[in-house]
Amino acid sequence: MPALPRKTLSRLIHLPRLYAILDAGQFADRVAMFAAAEELAAGGVTLLQYRDKIGSARQILEDAHGLKQRLGGAVRLIMNDRADLCLAAEFDGIHVGQEDLSPEGARRVLGPELWLGVSTHNAEQLRQADATSTDYLAIGPVFGTTSKDRPDPVVGLEGVRQARALTRKPLVAIGGITRANALAVIKAGADSVAVISDLVRDPRKSAEEFFRVLG
Repeated sequence: MPALPRKTLSRLIHLPRLYAILDAGQFADRVAMFAAAEELAAGGVTLLQYRDKIGSARQILEDAHGLKQRLGGAVRLIMNDRADLCLAAEFDGIHVGQEDLSPEGARRVLGPELWLGVSTHNAEQLRQADATSTDYLAIGPVFGTTSKDRPDPVVGLEGVRQARALTRKPLVAIGGITRANALAVIKAGADSVAVISDLVRDPRKSAEEFFRVLG
């Protein structure tokens, strides 16, 4: 395999304090999901991950095109899991988990320019991911979460602190994060908090309140 471009290995991206995740399973239908996406953008969200764990590739791609049309260039769009659909939908990057395509495999599909993030759940996974061409790392679940059927063990704020000490890459904390505990997560060392459930109800107002809390 050809070597990856050096800039892929060394660039440092900037993450906003709030990393919104739009989970299709949280909404009654696509109309509600698209409306929520537009409300999040109106509330100041500039980074949005689209996640659909049960939809077909065709449905995911259709929804991705819909999000792209509605949000335009105002929001950086990240595809969950699927590097192929990320490219097909002309999204800005991909986020992979421990059981998905490997970071280096995803990078070879994406090329050097698109963002690549990876989920980690303990120190060893984070060390391994840190050595790859990922642009940012996620650590979690920080708190108990209901957004995954079989969540990994909670890492707590101490897990965030440990992760911060192990990497210089931008760090996203995820799992059970709300407006009530988000600031503590940032103070523990996260650059950004990924939120799903606490953005579903009244998305614009919720996003605005997150930004007020996080400063």
